[in-house]
Amino acid sequence: MSTSRTISVIFDLDGTLVDSEPYYFEAGRRTLAAYGVTDFEWEDHTRFIGIGTRETMTMLRSEYGIDASVDELLASKNRHYLELASGSTEAFPAMRKFVEELYAQGHPIAVASGSSRLAIETVLAATGLDAQLTTFVSAEEVGRGKPEPDVFLEAARRLAVEPADCVVVEDAPPGAEAAHRAGMRCIAVPYVPATVHDPWFASVGLCFPGGQGDFDARRAYAWVSGLH
Repeated sequence: MSTSRTISVIFDLDGTLVDSEPYYFEAGRRTLAAYGVTDFEWEDHTRFIGIGTRETMTMLRSEYGIDASVDELLASKNRHYLELASGSTEAFPAMRKFVEELYAQGHPIAVASGSSRLAIETVLAATGLDAQLTTFVSAEEVGRGKPEPDVFLEAARRLAVEPADCVVVEDAPPGAEAAHRAGMRCIAVPYVPATVHDPWFASVGLCFPGGQGDFDARRAYAWVSGLH
């Protein structure tokens, strides 16, 4: 493990680095429609933002009484998602600036996501962020998804840094909770406006309550670089 106090930054992917939640909604809607569920709306999807894809499909399978395995549902949703996201996913501009500044200043950086490994690879390549974000962890590679801390702890292990020297960047309360459980500080950039006052966001080190429209890469970098 590192002995330096250089702060490492671990990014959530969907809704934090890239605007991919609409694709996840559509992928889930198509999957559920194939099993007779035709009333799945955006408001239903927002309940699962920040929760891993497997956990989401497990809950939806139970909620709608779908007679198919979680693995079958997961494969269908991932297939639809990759079709939608592979060619048109974009990184949030201010978040890209933040990544580039951290990379240029030598901060170790990584992605820890509830998405599949293939989905992470595809999205990072589509946005060009794969040049800076070469370390990433999928929830499918660890025992438990968010709000458990497993993906963040594994990201710290792969970066060879201590959890206490890490900052997580998250858009959803389950991710902020996972960061807390991992012993890491957190920057919150809420994706769903209604979650701004969630107790887990109240406990973070830095919050941009207006979401991506409020996010300031310079302010975020100044906060990270000032940590000791």
